[in-house]
Amino acid sequence: MTTTVPSDDLAPSPAFAVPSSYDPLQHLLASSGVSCEAVLPTGRVLRLGDGPPRFRLRLHTPDALRGPLTQLGIAKAYIDGSMDIELSMLDALDLRTLIPDRPAVALLAKFWLARLFRPMSRENQFAILSHYQLGDDFYLSFIDNRYRFYSHGLFRHDDESLEDASEHKLERMYSSLRLQPGMRLLDIGAGWGGTEQYCGERGVNVTALTIAPDSHAFVSKLVANRKLPVTVCLEDFLNHTPSEPYDAIVIYGVIEHIPNYRRFARRVWDCLRPGGRLYLDASASREKYSVSAFSRRYIWPGTHTFLCLQDLTRELLYHGLDVVEVKNESRDYELTMRHWAERFDQAREQIVAQWGEQTYRAFRLYLWGGSSGFKQDLMQAYSVVAEKRNDPGPRPGWVRRGFNVVKSAI
Repeated sequence: MTTTVPSDDLAPSPAFAVPSSYDPLQHLLASSGVSCEAVLPTGRVLRLGDGPPRFRLRLHTPDALRGPLTQLGIAKAYIDGSMDIELSMLDALDLRTLIPDRPAVALLAKFWLARLFRPMSRENQFAILSHYQLGDDFYLSFIDNRYRFYSHGLFRHDDESLEDASEHKLERMYSSLRLQPGMRLLDIGAGWGGTEQYCGERGVNVTALTIAPDSHAFVSKLVANRKLPVTVCLEDFLNHTPSEPYDAIVIYGVIEHIPNYRRFARRVWDCLRPGGRLYLDASASREKYSVSAFSRRYIWPGTHTFLCLQDLTRELLYHGLDVVEVKNESRDYELTMRHWAERFDQAREQIVAQWGEQTYRAFRLYLWGGSSGFKQDLMQAYSVVAEKRNDPGPRPGWVRRGFNVVKSAI
């Protein structure tokens, strides 16, 4: 059911027609099957469905959401303030599956030029610095305050705290890697020192790698204050050469910035002792490089790409690493991002005052959109545990790989 009413009169009235330029919006909202409202710039209210609205779109300018609707176009309208999303952001984001995602040609060209021609270590640095340029206080306003993870926790039940979920993440990693005091652990992507804090306090000798100067400064100060057996290095993993192999490697939510899995697996082999283990977790997609135009434009401007599990496991196996465990943790990431989004909303006044309204709106859409994406199975999350064998694996070249592709197609 569709009705239009003046904003100050809640009684249905067919006398108020919606301009035809809003037909795509009306069709989109009707297709959702959800009770909702759209408040037009004239003050008229387009109401769809029965019962109280679960979300409301408030359009402030005549050009907001007119004409063809795309995910990037709607995101731009929200970020530039020509539209607001009221009531439930999660319910509004459920519309995403009904809206085409058409990345701009310029965005795709920029991505592939960087992916194919820019040195990987240089591209990694660009991607990290582009996303983390807002400073520690920005991210610490919404991530957990115990271990400060910018990757998903592990929830034993849905109403568990984000801090406890982060601790469970560390407990599982510690157990899966079979760590003991005195062992040597390489942490790829130190973040804000959660792994260093947890493992260092248990007597594990940690080498922490980061390519973000803010992260390096934060973790170095944490290590010094707590007197932890940790070495912090401002260095890309792809360029890291240890003096002796490590007993274990952990990489939390960083493989998304290393799309070359062949090179990654080769470096893991070189850095691990025989029998040593790798623990990895990440957000994932079923098809590599499947990242929304919104994320490419506003959140991850570099060659960020979600983990493609089948491609990663193939390269690990090709490079002498047995995959001993894989767990689907999509629900955990959904809950994590919902916690982040709620905390981010609570910090709105601070965020807007320090970083501006548009930054707040872009990251708000990103955090709520991430939680919605995991709920809708548009994204997944996994953890992987792999163990180094004594043999280096087949490591096939291009000819053998091509032959394998032909065989699999027959």
